[in-house]
Amino acid sequence: MFEKTYVAIGGADKDLQNKELEELFSSALSNALADIKNSGNVIILPPDITRFHSRAGFFTEIASRILDDKLKAVLPALGTHMAMDKTEISRMFGSTPIEKFLVHDWRNDVTELGRIEDNWVEKVCQGAVRYDWPVQVNKILRKDTGNFSLALSIGQVVPHEVAGMANHAKNLFVGTGGKEAIDKSHFAGAAFGMEKIMGRADTPVRALFDEGLRRFSKELPPVLWVLTVIGARSESEAKAAGKERGSLVVRGLFIGFGRECFEKASALSREVNVNIMDEPVNKAVVYLEPEEYRTTWLGNKAVYRTRMVIADGGELIILAPALDRFGEDLSIDALIRKYGYRPAKEILAKVSTDTELQGNLSAAAHLIHGSSENRFTIRYCPGGKVSRKEIESVGFEWGDLNEAKEKYQFESLISGWNNVNGERIFYVPNPALGLWAHKDRF
Repeated sequence: MFEKTYVAIGGADKDLQNKELEELFSSALSNALADIKNSGNVIILPPDITRFHSRAGFFTEIASRILDDKLKAVLPALGTHMAMDKTEISRMFGSTPIEKFLVHDWRNDVTELGRIEDNWVEKVCQGAVRYDWPVQVNKILRKDTGNFSLALSIGQVVPHEVAGMANHAKNLFVGTGGKEAIDKSHFAGAAFGMEKIMGRADTPVRALFDEGLRRFSKELPPVLWVLTVIGARSESEAKAAGKERGSLVVRGLFIGFGRECFEKASALSREVNVNIMDEPVNKAVVYLEPEEYRTTWLGNKAVYRTRMVIADGGELIILAPALDRFGEDLSIDALIRKYGYRPAKEILAKVSTDTELQGNLSAAAHLIHGSSENRFTIRYCPGGKVSRKEIESVGFEWGDLNEAKEKYQFESLISGWNNVNGERIFYVPNPALGLWAHKDRF
């Protein structure tokens, strides 16, 4: 596996502008093409609209101009997510030709490169699970199928509930992976324990992805990783830049073949995106942007990213104006409705005896991740598409969105601590951008 880092620039106070980003990326891409003596077809693997703020759309659009006819396909790494529509593609990827876009079907479009033995998986997961793990990707990525001489994997490194840190090989083996690989990797993380994984670069699930790449990268085209770290501007930064407080900024860009660029991006993300707090939060209010969050499958980032900071007996209020169902995938949606979000102990017990959950381990993992472990209240405030009965049926408390919006006036809140009518609350405007944890839980 070819190892070379072309760009590694970043810092907790960096504010990388578009011009510099374009120059760095264009130079790195040209050098990478020269190093691998590329004269063939290229495929781009960006995230989907749920990672809009990753800046992957920006880089994909630049790459499409540089590559021109060499760019044969853009395959958003959907994993289990819904396919993007034309409006979303245009919003995220700009002038990138829409005819280049393919849709990944995690149930039908995959090929298996090989399997990692059950005893290897058990050892790396410290006994949390014992099963083998299939190394799966979309079939078009296999060298003898798609005939690509380069894959350009673009995305953001940020704390993640399954892998610890998002991206790198996860973009291949989950983003373009199949049902069994996604099921088993997600469940391995949930069984091992989310709190022991999030915000860490080296975890049991990451070890699976790394081993899959180590063993089977020869079956794939060379992968050039393009990784961003995104943060939010402080009040002083925003004032100096003429931007709003909390507006997003690119803190780092890391591009290369191999793992070094991921390690450096992860180190910066831990500094930028992991917020270790001295006191627990008794009441948190999280806003889910309508264009990104239409399901609890995604919206439960509000739970994952705050669970370690909320006090026992506290409350998490989730403002979810665009919520229209629970699962991105309709089959998983049905399972969420059937079993609900329950503590790990309950779900693990059910998995041991329930064949339906055994056949849908990613759903089982999601049910664990979305629970408060009976420590605090999770109150979902949806728009009009999901009823109170539905919200309560899956184990959440329901809240009236209009009343919550009137009470908390979230448009005027700042990220972090606020005082609302004498009540101290903690506000998170976008849970995808970080991890909040009390010092005793991290």
